[in-house]
Amino acid sequence: MAFSSALVLTDLNDYISPSQACIKPVEVQKKENEEQTSIKVNEAGNYYEVSVDGTEEKLESASISLNDCLACSGCITSAESVLITMQSQEELYKILKTNAEAQAAGRTDDIITIVISMSPQTRASLAAKYDISPMQAHAKLTHFFKHHLGAHHFFDTSFSRDFSLVESAREFVERYRTYMQKGGEQIEAARLEQEEKEQAEENTNGKTRQRRRRARPGDGDANGTASLEEMPMLASACPGWICYAEKTHGFILPHISAAKSPQQIMGSIVKDFYAKQLGLRPNQIYHISVMPCYDKKLEASRPDFFDEEFQTRDVDCVLTTIEVDKMFSEQNVDFKTLPEAPLDELFNKIGKSSSFQNPTLYGSSGSPSGGYLEYILATAARELFGVQDVSNNLYVQTVKNADFTEYTLKSSEGKPLLRFASAYGFRNIQNVVRKVKNNKCAYHFVEVMACPGGCINGGGQIPVPAEETNLTAKDWISHVDNIYRSVEGVRPEENEAVKALYSEWIGQETSDNAKRLLRTQYHAVTQNLTNPLATVW
Repeated sequence: MAFSSALVLTDLNDYISPSQACIKPVEVQKKENEEQTSIKVNEAGNYYEVSVDGTEEKLESASISLNDCLACSGCITSAESVLITMQSQEELYKILKTNAEAQAAGRTDDIITIVISMSPQTRASLAAKYDISPMQAHAKLTHFFKHHLGAHHFFDTSFSRDFSLVESAREFVERYRTYMQKGGEQIEAARLEQEEKEQAEENTNGKTRQRRRRARPGDGDANGTASLEEMPMLASACPGWICYAEKTHGFILPHISAAKSPQQIMGSIVKDFYAKQLGLRPNQIYHISVMPCYDKKLEASRPDFFDEEFQTRDVDCVLTTIEVDKMFSEQNVDFKTLPEAPLDELFNKIGKSSSFQNPTLYGSSGSPSGGYLEYILATAARELFGVQDVSNNLYVQTVKNADFTEYTLKSSEGKPLLRFASAYGFRNIQNVVRKVKNNKCAYHFVEVMACPGGCINGGGQIPVPAEETNLTAKDWISHVDNIYRSVEGVRPEENEAVKALYSEWIGQETSDNAKRLLRTQYHAVTQNLTNPLATVW
């Protein structure tokens, strides 16, 4: 398979292994008169073959290549593996070569317009490695892709992330209101009553709530079943989490937000709105997304994001931060000394506001995974309870581990209004899934991410540089996170370009056009894979 040479399994902490044993067959060569032996494993996890006379021989560790992994189909189907092979820098080079040949032959109508969109997490990772500011990184990348390689446009997915945040918050408010209409008020009242009893017991007996915790009224009884279809709402921006849910826990799909991820909303913008602005068909644009995560290649390959009429995908190719960094050496480019090109002018042409004439970078408050929890919480507090500033009555508690945090918004009287949580990494995700399955999840929204630490720690991000001998992996992630947060943000609903696109492109927020462009759906995948020689890894 023609995978990017940068694509390796080593240290991919966003790789999904959904309770499925690896099914790579083991070749056994039987010899005549061969003595029977046994296998033992020492404390270090090394395997030894023990012969009849007690002689031990250390065995080599099994090697699982990416081809073996994809052939398994435990988490990636063979069709998906074929699609992923089409997503590497080699594919971009092919398009660039084809364009150059068309240009030289005077066949300008055959030139494919190349649009590249990059995540802010990628920008932060590159800025950290080369010790430059996010603006410098973006300007240098603009020069690299547009002037060195020959791409036509280079954009920032922070813009499309604002659409995803707005849609996610709108969906949550819709769900919460439906939940309350279906009996959520009784469930919330029962939970509050139980919590007060447990608190009283704790104060009287000195016993912790965790040790005395019981199933709460409404969590699993018949009265609460109908309304619990809406709560909790689970974030949908992480494709690793979506892959896991679809292929192992179909029951949880109704809880996942239908809002598209920033990558796929950018795909809609590029292939629909921007194509019309340029007078092009969607299949005349080649859209590349640069992301911190290999799973984004799977997301781009979903059939939901394929245009049957024009036979094209919203995102044609996904490159990770590591792959882009590798391109610098492939192109003999010293990235740090590259000139800084002006930011692309697409979005400052949208709308008529004179205040939007200078292109700028957009940051986001909250988590390094896009700030979904913080934005949805603030929006819901404002629209549902009239709370304009959540900081005064927001109680934050880290539980279990550093990647699981609870956020409780309380009224001025101390009554819980909203319960949110962030769950990063599959250890925490599985806890949330079990609670939802048993109708014992008291959260209203959970920001779910497959990678510990979130997107800033995606498997496609640049690891600690070899020269940074004093930095641990944790220190490096913290450094990249600080750079990511250094870009000032603007509330999505105050982003002039977002407002202009809603007006000029999407139309009514609740229209069918809005759902088509900004929302998606999920599909449970049934598998029946059994192999007596399977080895769990």
